[in-house]
Amino acid sequence: MSTKRLTVSILLALGCAGSALAQQAAPPVVQLWPIGAPGSEKRHGEPEKLTDGAYVSNVHDPSLTVLRADPRHANGAAIVVVPGGGHRMLVFQNEGVVAGKLLNRMGVTAFVLKYRLARDPDSPGYSIEGDGAADLRRAVRWVRAHANEYGVDPQRVGIMGFSAGGELVSLVADNPEPAPRGKTDALDRQSARPDFQVLVYPGPLGSPAKAVDGAPPAFLVAGSRDTCCMPPTLTLYQQLVKAGVSAELHLYADTDHAFNVGQRGERVSLQHWPDRLADWLSDGGWLVPRNGRQPEGVPAP
Repeated sequence: MSTKRLTVSILLALGCAGSALAQQAAPPVVQLWPIGAPGSEKRHGEPEKLTDGAYVSNVHDPSLTVLRADPRHANGAAIVVVPGGGHRMLVFQNEGVVAGKLLNRMGVTAFVLKYRLARDPDSPGYSIEGDGAADLRRAVRWVRAHANEYGVDPQRVGIMGFSAGGELVSLVADNPEPAPRGKTDALDRQSARPDFQVLVYPGPLGSPAKAVDGAPPAFLVAGSRDTCCMPPTLTLYQQLVKAGVSAELHLYADTDHAFNVGQRGERVSLQHWPDRLADWLSDGGWLVPRNGRQPEGVPAP
């Protein structure tokens, strides 16, 4: 074989190998309602819109993108990640996939939610409380129903929301669940109440909360200069503590909205806020396999 042919063959082989690796690297995506979400059946199968490779809109088939923790250190905890975007679009990379991969490094399997967007101009008729929150409840139920398949402990399923996604977390974790709409199925027998909640600069909807008694333990973080989302974060924290719910709050000085998981800006404290989340998860017992027992937190001094 000539040198030229050999070079071409090597390049082709490398290209095929790269394509195969890219296909392998694509995380699985599961639809939460395979035959169409309630009220969205007529738009079932309609393509989503992707802007700048990072922002998703026109969501009519709610789904979960599964990011599994490496089995060598997966601990069985699971978190449904809920990106923000003002209910107009989803900040799917920085507040979704990047956050999920960060959780993977903690041994947590992440499920990144695409939910219906009530303020998307292409999606008239949806509501935040009715459709967006219903999608998150469905996601929690789905993860519990498929716990064995993904090596997940159904007693350690949390939800983590950014901004508008944080509003959905509060609506699901700290407010009453409305009566079911339309047909129900086997998944509806699973509990939609998360075992713990993480709210990252959550929006004001859902706060003050209406059902904090018995709400799951909470980790809250926001910027002290976030005029939109610091006040509801503080209000919810005070409500939870007054109700006797275990809650931890971090407000970062001179910080506004949308600092994601620390990859924006130069403030060292913001780069390390996910470490505080890891500490909280560890102290709460959420990162420790319990073999069917309820998680037990580390006692305070």
